[in-house]
Amino acid sequence: MAQRTEMDFTKISCSICLDLLKDPVTLPCGHNYCMNCIKRHWDGEDQKGIYSCPQCRKTFIPRPVLEKNTMLAELVEQLKMTGLQAARADHCYAGPEDVACDVCTGRKLKAFKSCLVCLASYCEKHLQPHYGAAPLKKHKLVEPSKKLQENICSRHDEVMKIFCRTDQQSICYLCTMDEHKGHETVPAAAERTEKQKEVEVMLQNILQEIQERKKDVELLRQELKAIKDSADKTVKDSKEIFTEMIRLLQKRSSDVEQLVRSQQETEESRVKDVEEKLEQQITELERKGSKLKQLLKTEDHNQFLHNYPSLPPPSESTHSSSIKILPQRNFKDVKAAVTETREKLQDILRETWTNISVTVTEVDVLLPQPELKTRDEFWKYSRQITLDPNTAHTLLLLSVGNRKVTLMDQPQSYSDHPDRFTDYPQVLSRESLTGRCYWEVEWRGGGGVYIAVAYKNIRRAGNECGFGGPVSSRVGVYLDHRAGLLSFYSVSETMTLLHRVQTTFTQPLYAGLRPLYFGATAKFIKVK
Repeated sequence: MAQRTEMDFTKISCSICLDLLKDPVTLPCGHNYCMNCIKRHWDGEDQKGIYSCPQCRKTFIPRPVLEKNTMLAELVEQLKMTGLQAARADHCYAGPEDVACDVCTGRKLKAFKSCLVCLASYCEKHLQPHYGAAPLKKHKLVEPSKKLQENICSRHDEVMKIFCRTDQQSICYLCTMDEHKGHETVPAAAERTEKQKEVEVMLQNILQEIQERKKDVELLRQELKAIKDSADKTVKDSKEIFTEMIRLLQKRSSDVEQLVRSQQETEESRVKDVEEKLEQQITELERKGSKLKQLLKTEDHNQFLHNYPSLPPPSESTHSSSIKILPQRNFKDVKAAVTETREKLQDILRETWTNISVTVTEVDVLLPQPELKTRDEFWKYSRQITLDPNTAHTLLLLSVGNRKVTLMDQPQSYSDHPDRFTDYPQVLSRESLTGRCYWEVEWRGGGGVYIAVAYKNIRRAGNECGFGGPVSSRVGVYLDHRAGLLSFYSVSETMTLLHRVQTTFTQPLYAGLRPLYFGATAKFIKVK
């Protein structure tokens, strides 16, 4: 059995002329019209400068350029040739979700338009009088709607053509004579015109805002590309630089090896020369010793005395070794020199790493940052901080993995160090702080603790080096290095701002602690 081809002919019909599409064009919203029909429709909207789709009411600014939809045109022509146009009505029956024609009897067809004057919906066939009869041409036709009855006044069963501005609702003419008597009323069409102007202004503002947002999105996309390109180039350049550094280190390693091997050969040659001379001396001495032993075995006295003059002359002095070997030395000094170089290189890398990390964190797109309010929001930027023993005053005892400090009444055994504080009992963190970071300090004991943030080069002695800062049993510190923002908070169930600094930071920062009385302790809270 041949399968019957089903087609919803409304899809290939123009909703303006109600006929099959002629020179079909497709709007940006996806709806299709005859080219001439939509042009005439938009010609009437030229004064407003906003062009809409007759079906979905979507607006376009500026007026879209229309291009013929060749594929749809070919489809329409094919349907005309196959005679399927005659079967259009067979496939336009209204389903449960469709608006049905109010005139059709029996099985109803889908409504093609609804009339706001007649308050009825019509299929294409029953809609034709609205295009032919002069009185009906003035009726307002809209897309099929199931809500036509909402235009009827429930009290007077009349069409609501008036709008009550006092109560902000649609009413019928009879309503103006009773409960809306004396109210400010206007024709619904007039109110629509005024409100439409407001909507058009709102729409224009929204469209303008959309354009601004699109520009912002484009800027962000360009920034993303710039960040990626810059990061890729930086990684590539850094790899090349570090590769060159590694090559230089490998060359220096090869140079050291070559130098050591060369010196090894020189020293070995000298040792072998001395060894050969000693071996020759040993051979000669052994030969002399053999003759002496043989002479001693001679029992004939006359023979002994006869051979005695032929003996080699005795050595002028007894042999004493002049060779001083220091096996514990050898090339150990070279290792010590290389080790010293390594340590210096580590110091350089450690110092320059701070500069590198600061430079990297300064690459920050300054997008608007929402103000942090809850402790959980601050903890997203938490940093694990430890104290630097080399900066600790001698009266400070560090413990708990250098996260806790206690002020003692006796000096602690610290070695001398140029970074150590000498006048005030205070200490700096080991970690440098850049970017966005947050940490908390909890203190106990009488007198409290000063909690501060300082540059690495803060003076270690004198009145200018003393820490200040807020005093609270638990203090949270939030730093946004790039934005130049430093805030101190009292931490409890809520975050209470104690002090805020807005400035420009020119160096990495370090957290500082200063207990005020003996026995007072302060501890960095461990990151969760």
